[in-house]
Amino acid sequence: MRDRRPRQEGGAGSEAPPPTVTPVLVAALLAEGERMPVYVHLIDHPDARVLVDTGMTQLHPAVADMDPRLIPLSAQPEFDPAGIDVVINTHLHFDHCGGNHLFPGRPIYVQRRELDDARGEDDYTIREWVDAPGVQYVPVDGAVEVLPGLRLVPASGHTRGSQVVVVETGRRPVVIAGDTAVFFAELDEPRTEGQRLVRALDPAEVWLSHEHEPWRPRTDQHV
Repeated sequence: MRDRRPRQEGGAGSEAPPPTVTPVLVAALLAEGERMPVYVHLIDHPDARVLVDTGMTQLHPAVADMDPRLIPLSAQPEFDPAGIDVVINTHLHFDHCGGNHLFPGRPIYVQRRELDDARGEDDYTIREWVDAPGVQYVPVDGAVEVLPGLRLVPASGHTRGSQVVVVETGRRPVVIAGDTAVFFAELDEPRTEGQRLVRALDPAEVWLSHEHEPWRPRTDQHV
């Protein structure tokens, strides 16, 4: 993982490189007898370094039955939390917000409805991870552009307040979808509002939190 570099000033006609997306494995959970990976996603944007979701950094009795195996960001020598400018939570389930405390004072973008549900509904998440000391949320209502060519779009389905991150690359967009879909089949045959929204964006690829590789439309996938 490379360090963030200042945006270089070029001559006439020079353009900043398009954003890049890098998956970072932070945990594995036991689900229905199989190990399910947990990824967060790093966006290197010309104007900032953005982290989508924060995984887990510690164990908790509430999820002991999932036997978490952690590779927390705080223990990855190639990852420097101080180099992150902006954090985005696709939603606030425990495996997506457990590292929020690593970024005190940094803006953490989340849909307001999601934050309200995480704080108000029982058995929704691990609340002390949501409101850990120093965590600074930026609640948003609906679609918003965080940086040029990087926007948040509500995508209800997995939770009422879920959102996806749309990264413009100069061609078809790349989408970071959290748990809007957990498996590729849910995007092959979308059923929820959020899944249909992702397909309507006509993405080149979609990164999911629990898959090792990005989903691509079937016409783009290698046979």
